Amino acid sequence: MIYVFDACTLIAYLHNEVGSDTVYDLLKKAADGECDIYMNIINLIEVHYGNIHSLGMEQAMEILEEILLSPIKVISIISETIFQQSASLKSAYKCSLADAIGIATAIDLSGVFVTADHHELETVANKEMLNFFWFR
Repeated sequence: MIYVFDACTLIAYLHNEVGSDTVYDLLKKAADGECDIYMNIINLIEVHYGNIHSLGMEQAMEILEEILLSPIKVISIISETIFQQSASLKSAYKCSLADAIGIATAIDLSGVFVTADHHELETVANKEMLNFFWFR
């Protein structure tokens, strides 16, 4: 199974928010080789700049290093497919660009998009041929 995390998934885990235990379980499965977890670098940037803002650069960099050592595989190149799909999603659903890129990454990888962002993404989930995993 392939999972693609959005920013709120990793933020919930890092801040021990509701649903963090479910995210932990997915990370544990990935560490054990039972699944693969991906995250687009654009979504990781969202996590990182939030940490810089709230925790300062030094602590944010420590957290980023931990993330990069985790089983999360970071997609750092936006392929033509992700580029086109992101633009289409952004146009059709008026979701954030980062969400559109994350969803496009999940589509490209034939994965499951992991999020808790019901408010922004429920419409996308109801209309697109993509599996969503709502962790809370």
